[in-house]
Amino acid sequence: MASHLNNIPADYVSRIAQRADGYYWIDLETAVEFGPFVTASQAITDMESSVDSEYEVGETLQEAEAELGIADWMDPDTGEPAGDHAPHIED
Repeated sequence: MASHLNNIPADYVSRIAQRADGYYWIDLETAVEFGPFVTASQAITDMESSVDSEYEVGETLQEAEAELGIADWMDPDTGEPAGDHAPHIED
């Protein structure tokens, strides 16, 4: 591996790529490259932060809210999610 990657952890070397426009990190499951980043360190930071996130690329707000159990119906009187305390009756 090139000397510019010597300062990063060994288990990340295969996931970081240097291109002409910067550094990219590679998702092992999808082989999608994310970047460019100015430094390999920035690419690693972004890679580590995305691991903690359960956000899926292409996921809509409604899909994410459904996974969290957030009500999809807003109470017209209060403007709050209906939650479990009121029945949801469609008009």
